[in-house]
Amino acid sequence: MTAASGPDPDPVDALLSAWRTELPDVLRPTTELSKRITRLAGALDAATRGVLPELGLTVAEFDILVALRRSGEPYRMRPNELVSTLLLSSGGISNVVNHLAGRGLVLREPSPDDGRSTMIRLTREGVCTAERAVRAHADAHEAVFAEASHAAVRAAARALREVGVDRGPAPRPLRTGRNPSRS
Repeated sequence: MTAASGPDPDPVDALLSAWRTELPDVLRPTTELSKRITRLAGALDAATRGVLPELGLTVAEFDILVALRRSGEPYRMRPNELVSTLLLSSGGISNVVNHLAGRGLVLREPSPDDGRSTMIRLTREGVCTAERAVRAHADAHEAVFAEASHAAVRAAARALREVGVDRGPAPRPLRTGRNPSRS
């Protein structure tokens, strides 16, 4: 920011201003909130994607490692549990698990309850990698919020809880072929 140019324009304010001029009836009470959430989600996703290459991980590998680490000792889950937790296909999970197993981060082992099923378990190195990844992810997200006060972050979290963002599956988006964050 320079003295001559003033503060950087807020892109959401600019978008709303344009719609107020061009088509004011499309603005709803939720319009600003949804645009800000979309931009925030993009910034958080970019922050995560920015730290994963340093750890040699893809997003899918990160998701599987942290799901296993989050499950608690002995850090193992059935493949179908990973599928439902991560919303990935069973084939996708299998491919990523194969890659992680090849790197020595996970093992496939028989289920202790049913010898016909397998479990995916973190190795010692997998636990260490998952923990490094979770810490890097948390640090990257903290950096996204660096200019916000802790009180503002807590208030935003409470407000999002109140509006029901986490109360079940989101409605299916309309397929328009356009990026909704830019409309």
